[in-house]
Amino acid sequence: MNAGAAAGASGGAEAAAVVAQAIKASGVLVRVEAEDFVNLLLLEERPLVVVAEGRWWSGYRHRHMAGLRGLAFIADTDAPIPLPDHVDVVPAGRIWIP
Repeated sequence: MNAGAAAGASGGAEAAAVVAQAIKASGVLVRVEAEDFVNLLLLEERPLVVVAEGRWWSGYRHRHMAGLRGLAFIADTDAPIPLPDHVDVVPAGRIWIP
């Protein structure tokens, strides 16, 4: 292998490592329906839910996000989801999903 090819392979390996680290940092996002979202919250003693309202092409939407066992669960709805009493809610201006 010549020096140019070796440098290219090294650069490719570095780029792959950066992508792998970005994937680890963002975790896994799982989209669920509102009913499933609430059922997941019942699995935790004191879950934290981030809620944001935003304007979309189809009108206003509500986005709900909660972390559970290393995954981020997201439910998008037309109206706020009625959450169980044991949930801690954090209002957010926006929830951005890559």
